[in-house]
Amino acid sequence: MITRMKKLTFLVFYKEYQEFLDRMGELGVLHVVQKQQGVLDNAEVQEQMRLLSRYASAIEALSKVASNPSENSEFTEPSELLLKYDQLLADKAATEARIQQLAKDEQVLAPWGDFAPESVERLIKAGYDINFFACATRLYKEEWESEYNAITIRADKSKVYFITVTAPGTEISIEAELCRLPQVSLGALREEIETLQSKSTGIDGQIVAFANEHLAHFKAAHEALQSDINFSKVALSADSVADNKLMLLQGWAPEKSLDTVREYLDKTGHYYQIDDPTAEDDIPIQLSNNKFFRLFEPLTKLYMLPKYGELDLTMFFAPFFMLFFGLCLGDMGYGLLIMLALPVFTKLFQLINPEFKSPLVFLFGLSTVLAGSLTGTAFGFSLYDLDIPFFQKMKDMLYQDNQAMFYLSLIIGCVQILFGMVLKAVNLTIQLGFKYAVSTIGWIMLLVGVAVGVLTGSMGATWFMVLMIVAGCMIMLYNSPGKNIFLNIGLGLWDAYNMVTGLLGDVLSYVRLFALGLSGGILASVFNSLAVGMSPDIPVVGFLVTALIFLIGHGLNIFMNILGSMVHPMRLTFVEFFKNSGYEGGGQEYKPFKK
Repeated sequence: MITRMKKLTFLVFYKEYQEFLDRMGELGVLHVVQKQQGVLDNAEVQEQMRLLSRYASAIEALSKVASNPSENSEFTEPSELLLKYDQLLADKAATEARIQQLAKDEQVLAPWGDFAPESVERLIKAGYDINFFACATRLYKEEWESEYNAITIRADKSKVYFITVTAPGTEISIEAELCRLPQVSLGALREEIETLQSKSTGIDGQIVAFANEHLAHFKAAHEALQSDINFSKVALSADSVADNKLMLLQGWAPEKSLDTVREYLDKTGHYYQIDDPTAEDDIPIQLSNNKFFRLFEPLTKLYMLPKYGELDLTMFFAPFFMLFFGLCLGDMGYGLLIMLALPVFTKLFQLINPEFKSPLVFLFGLSTVLAGSLTGTAFGFSLYDLDIPFFQKMKDMLYQDNQAMFYLSLIIGCVQILFGMVLKAVNLTIQLGFKYAVSTIGWIMLLVGVAVGVLTGSMGATWFMVLMIVAGCMIMLYNSPGKNIFLNIGLGLWDAYNMVTGLLGDVLSYVRLFALGLSGGILASVFNSLAVGMSPDIPVVGFLVTALIFLIGHGLNIFMNILGSMVHPMRLTFVEFFKNSGYEGGGQEYKPFKK
């Protein structure tokens, strides 16, 4: 269901405008029609938004490293915290940059061994030129040893490192790379690297401690700043009229909250006007469902909110989505595990959508248990193969083989698609009038009539022929009310072509419900076979190997199948069901500003 909204227009004396906004922010029911231009031109708001981005980046980074965030640490000004955090990051970056630089120097010095640069300086002062060279082993020439007093320092299969000791001014002409070495010993270099690495580790510890102590402060500062920005946007969304003496502001509020707004406005004497929405208005959407269907609202928001005046399909697809998830996962053991380890699986589902609540995850687990009872599988084992009276009674009542599950998937698809078409007819009647729904009703009559005729073998009966003629007239003549008959017939033929070619594909899409359940069961049984087949005959070791393969295999299987059991039902809902129900969507969410 969609909450009924009312448009509110206010005229407020400019000196009372700030007080008016404060009070409306306290009421927290007004969704203001915001104007972006005022925000873009306001330097203060732009600076606030940049600061908000910095807070958000800090929160994201600190959340990853915080091990035990404190909620009761001593308060510090957020600006000071941000400076301290920036300093920690700067120290970390500078230390890492210095380590990388020294690592390059170490790579250069390593082939020459650990020697003191002072010894080279003494030779230079004694009247010798010392040069460091490197070349490929195949290019090294022994005559260099006599010509330039070449001394090999290190040699391997690919490269030779050597020095030359010559008199000052001697021209050296050899095919080798002249090496420029850092003026530090290899030992001192490695010692400095080790010191800096310890410093970097210490900074990491400081960042973790900082995150534990101040993450809550950053979140509070982010929330407060976001509130201030929202308030500023609202304040800048008014138009100045009457020589800038009055502020004109428009917004939306739920009809049920108008009494609270009226009570305040009547006391203050501010001018206001309440109007019904029109077709041209961009009306914010607030979904209003009971506790059960409210659990499925995050799925609707994942796609898009309905337009104002359009049916909210949340309550209509919720039972189908539960059933689809259960059929896709299709294992009683997995469903029972979800219900027993609910907090763990709730965290897993919240990786898909943070708004998913634990009761919804519990319902998914329950649906999986019920769907799994149709095939009798639990962790890849067939419970109905056990000679236990309870399971045999369940088998007699519930068991369906693969062929039956295949047909069940198609039947569910047909039911949901027809249900979607019924909702489309209702939606068209509400929004445009009954005559715009006649063609859709004709298609429903035709499809249901054909299904009944095929199942009962009465396709040649008089009632069937009459029903087909009536449905055909409704489809062809009321395809586009208000246009001439020939155009209606043409559009009806085009609609018939699209329906025939699209409907078969839509129904066959539901085969994925059977295919995913079957593939998950096969993978589970394969992991069971691996766990037993790869187990050695050593008693304790064999049990450990079996348990390890069983846990890892089923862990991977349940993780992959949960993802598939969410993605594919969403695809069936958002594509097949929403398309056949004529869902348009595109509504913006109702977000009242609060101070």
